[in-house]
Amino acid sequence: MLKPLHLIVACAENRVIGRGGQLPWHIPGDTTHFHDETAGQIVVLGRVCFETWPRVALDGRRPIVITRNTALDGERVKIAATLVDALTAAESLPGKIMICGGERIYAETLALAETTGRAMILHPTLIHAEVPGDTFMPEWRHLAWRETARRESADDNFHYTFLTLER
Repeated sequence: MLKPLHLIVACAENRVIGRGGQLPWHIPGDTTHFHDETAGQIVVLGRVCFETWPRVALDGRRPIVITRNTALDGERVKIAATLVDALTAAESLPGKIMICGGERIYAETLALAETTGRAMILHPTLIHAEVPGDTFMPEWRHLAWRETARRESADDNFHYTFLTLER
Protein backbone atom coordinates (compact mmCIF):
# COMPACT_ATOMS: atom_id res chain seq x y z
CA MET A 1 0.00 0.00 0.00
CA LEU A 2 1.34 3.42 -0.95
CA LYS A 3 1.92 6.07 1.69
CA PRO A 4 -0.42 9.08 1.69
CA LEU A 5 1.00 12.26 0.20
CA HIS A 6 1.16 15.19 2.63
CA LEU A 7 1.20 18.58 0.88
CA ILE A 8 2.34 21.36 3.20
CA VAL A 9 2.06 24.96 2.07
CA ALA A 10 1.49 28.50 3.28
CA CYS A 11 -0.63 30.50 0.88
CA ALA A 12 -2.57 33.71 0.81
CA GLU A 13 -6.31 33.88 0.06
CA ASN A 14 -5.39 34.63 -3.59
CA ARG A 15 -3.26 31.42 -3.58
CA VAL A 16 0.08 33.30 -3.68
CA ILE A 17 2.94 31.22 -2.27
CA GLY A 18 5.97 33.12 -3.55
CA ARG A 19 7.45 36.25 -5.03
CA GLY A 20 10.86 36.43 -6.68
CA GLY A 21 11.82 32.94 -5.49
CA GLN A 22 11.10 33.73 -1.83
CA LEU A 23 8.17 33.68 0.56
CA PRO A 24 6.34 37.02 0.29
CA TRP A 25 5.89 37.25 4.07
CA HIS A 26 7.69 36.58 7.33
CA ILE A 27 5.43 34.67 9.72
CA PRO A 28 7.49 33.12 12.54
CA GLY A 29 4.55 30.96 13.73
CA ASP A 30 4.18 29.39 10.30
CA THR A 31 7.93 28.87 9.93
CA THR A 32 7.98 27.01 13.25
CA HIS A 33 4.92 24.97 12.22
CA PHE A 34 6.52 24.06 8.88
CA HIS A 35 9.81 23.00 10.46
CA ASP A 36 8.03 21.00 13.17
CA GLU A 37 5.77 19.19 10.69
CA THR A 38 8.61 18.28 8.32
CA ALA A 39 11.23 17.33 10.94
CA GLY A 40 12.16 13.66 10.66
CA GLN A 41 10.20 13.22 7.44
CA ILE A 42 10.86 12.76 3.73
CA VAL A 43 10.62 16.15 2.02
CA VAL A 44 9.98 16.24 -1.72
CA LEU A 45 10.60 19.61 -3.32
CA GLY A 46 11.74 21.38 -6.44
CA ARG A 47 15.19 22.89 -6.96
CA VAL A 48 14.20 26.51 -6.19
CA CYS A 49 12.58 25.50 -2.89
CA PHE A 50 15.65 23.44 -2.05
CA GLU A 51 18.01 26.34 -2.76
CA THR A 52 16.00 28.75 -0.59
CA TRP A 53 15.62 26.43 2.42
CA PRO A 54 18.93 26.27 4.31
CA ARG A 55 17.51 23.92 7.00
CA VAL A 56 16.23 21.32 4.53
CA ALA A 57 18.62 18.55 5.61
CA LEU A 58 18.48 19.37 9.34
CA ASP A 59 16.26 17.86 12.03
CA GLY A 60 16.28 14.41 10.45
CA ARG A 61 14.70 15.44 7.16
CA ARG A 62 15.44 13.31 4.11
CA PRO A 63 15.21 15.65 1.08
CA ILE A 64 14.44 14.45 -2.42
CA VAL A 65 14.89 17.26 -4.95
CA ILE A 66 13.11 17.11 -8.28
CA THR A 67 15.57 18.49 -10.79
CA ARG A 68 17.68 17.50 -13.76
CA ASN A 69 20.72 19.18 -12.14
CA THR A 70 22.70 16.13 -10.99
CA ALA A 71 25.37 18.39 -9.48
CA LEU A 72 23.09 18.71 -6.43
CA ASP A 73 23.35 14.97 -5.73
CA GLY A 74 25.19 14.21 -2.52
CA GLU A 75 25.00 12.73 0.92
CA ARG A 76 22.45 15.21 2.23
CA VAL A 77 20.03 15.07 -0.71
CA LYS A 78 18.67 12.61 -3.26
CA ILE A 79 17.90 13.76 -6.79
CA ALA A 80 14.93 12.66 -8.88
CA ALA A 81 14.18 13.69 -12.45
CA THR A 82 10.38 13.55 -12.02
CA LEU A 83 7.73 13.56 -9.33
CA VAL A 84 7.02 9.87 -9.99
CA ASP A 85 10.74 9.07 -9.54
CA ALA A 86 10.81 11.10 -6.31
CA LEU A 87 7.75 9.29 -4.92
CA THR A 88 9.20 5.91 -5.86
CA ALA A 89 12.37 6.76 -3.92
CA ALA A 90 10.33 8.14 -1.01
CA GLU A 91 8.31 4.94 -0.63
CA SER A 92 11.47 3.06 0.41
CA LEU A 93 12.36 5.55 3.17
CA PRO A 94 10.90 5.74 6.66
CA GLY A 95 8.54 8.60 7.47
CA LYS A 96 5.77 10.62 5.92
CA ILE A 97 6.10 11.94 2.38
CA MET A 98 5.85 15.72 2.69
CA ILE A 99 5.43 17.61 -0.59
CA CYS A 100 6.98 21.04 0.03
CA GLY A 101 6.64 22.85 -3.31
CA GLY A 102 6.92 24.74 -5.48
CA GLU A 103 4.01 25.52 -7.74
CA ARG A 104 4.73 22.87 -10.40
CA ILE A 105 5.38 20.15 -7.82
CA TYR A 106 2.09 20.94 -6.03
CA ALA A 107 0.20 20.92 -9.36
CA GLU A 108 1.69 17.59 -10.44
CA THR A 109 0.97 16.04 -7.02
CA LEU A 110 -2.65 17.19 -7.00
CA ALA A 111 -3.12 15.88 -10.56
CA LEU A 112 -1.47 12.57 -9.73
CA ALA A 113 -3.59 12.04 -6.65
CA GLU A 114 -6.72 13.01 -8.58
CA THR A 115 -6.07 10.54 -11.41
CA THR A 116 -4.83 7.67 -9.24
CA GLY A 117 -7.01 8.13 -6.18
CA ARG A 118 -3.94 8.14 -3.95
CA ALA A 119 -4.58 9.29 -0.40
CA MET A 120 -3.64 12.90 0.12
CA ILE A 121 -3.50 15.15 3.17
CA LEU A 122 -3.24 18.90 2.64
CA HIS A 123 -1.70 21.00 5.42
CA PRO A 124 -2.30 24.59 4.30
CA THR A 125 -1.53 27.61 6.38
CA LEU A 126 -4.15 29.91 4.93
CA ILE A 127 -3.05 33.53 5.28
CA HIS A 128 -6.12 35.74 5.38
CA ALA A 129 -4.83 38.45 3.05
CA GLU A 130 -4.41 39.19 -0.63
CA VAL A 131 -0.65 39.22 -1.20
CA PRO A 132 1.17 40.20 -4.41
CA GLY A 133 3.24 37.43 -5.88
CA ASP A 134 4.32 35.47 -8.94
CA THR A 135 4.03 31.89 -7.70
CA PHE A 136 0.73 30.27 -6.81
CA MET A 137 -0.70 27.21 -5.11
CA PRO A 138 -2.86 25.43 -7.67
CA GLU A 139 -6.57 25.59 -6.88
CA TRP A 140 -7.43 22.88 -4.39
CA ARG A 141 -10.74 24.04 -2.92
CA HIS A 142 -12.86 22.34 -5.61
CA LEU A 143 -11.68 18.88 -4.52
CA ALA A 144 -13.65 16.88 -1.96
CA TRP A 145 -11.74 17.48 1.28
CA ARG A 146 -12.66 16.53 4.81
CA GLU A 147 -11.40 19.00 7.40
CA THR A 148 -9.81 17.11 10.30
CA ALA A 149 -8.06 19.96 12.15
CA ARG A 150 -8.17 23.76 12.38
CA ARG A 151 -6.21 26.21 14.49
CA GLU A 152 -6.46 30.00 14.20
CA SER A 153 -3.44 32.20 14.83
CA ALA A 154 -2.17 35.71 14.21
CA ASP A 155 0.88 37.90 14.49
CA ASP A 156 1.37 41.66 14.14
CA ASN A 157 0.90 41.51 10.36
CA PHE A 158 -1.38 38.58 9.49
CA HIS A 159 -4.27 36.48 10.67
CA TYR A 160 -3.87 32.88 9.47
CA THR A 161 -5.37 29.43 9.89
CA PHE A 162 -3.55 26.11 10.12
CA LEU A 163 -5.74 23.45 8.47
CA THR A 164 -5.55 19.72 7.90
CA LEU A 165 -7.65 18.47 5.00
CA GLU A 166 -7.88 14.84 3.91
CA ARG A 167 -9.17 13.07 0.81
